[in-house]
Amino acid sequence: MLKSCACGYTMKLILRTVIHAHKVSIANVPVYSCENCSRNEVFPGVKEDLGRLIGRFGSKPEPDRIRFDEVHELAGVLRHLLERKLPLQASEVARRTEERTNELLDLLLVADSLGDEKWKAELKCRLAQLSAQYIA
Repeated sequence: MLKSCACGYTMKLILRTVIHAHKVSIANVPVYSCENCSRNEVFPGVKEDLGRLIGRFGSKPEPDRIRFDEVHELAGVLRHLLERKLPLQASEVARRTEERTNELLDLLLVADSLGDEKWKAELKCRLAQLSAQYIA
């Protein structure tokens, strides 16, 4: 997944560590990065959720380390592809996103059959994280 940079070069989608307030390390954040000018942009499909996560830390956070791929489904999809040495190309991302969506829908059926409203709400939130990349 590529994007044009303001400098004219191509930005690649990678997973990076974002540091908040010099204390909180957030690993595996999807970011467009330009090798030419070193510009970085958070992937639009996760930007809002990353902002909410950072907002929870407040203005004076305690030192912490978070794995974004454990709290955000799209970051998890991208990490899954990289672990298997697959390229972060739109077709691969779409294929794995579809697989993960189906897994979550199966779990949603189980949660519904159990009447577990809290689990259902969590699964719906995770499904929304996967669809955000297409609406952002």
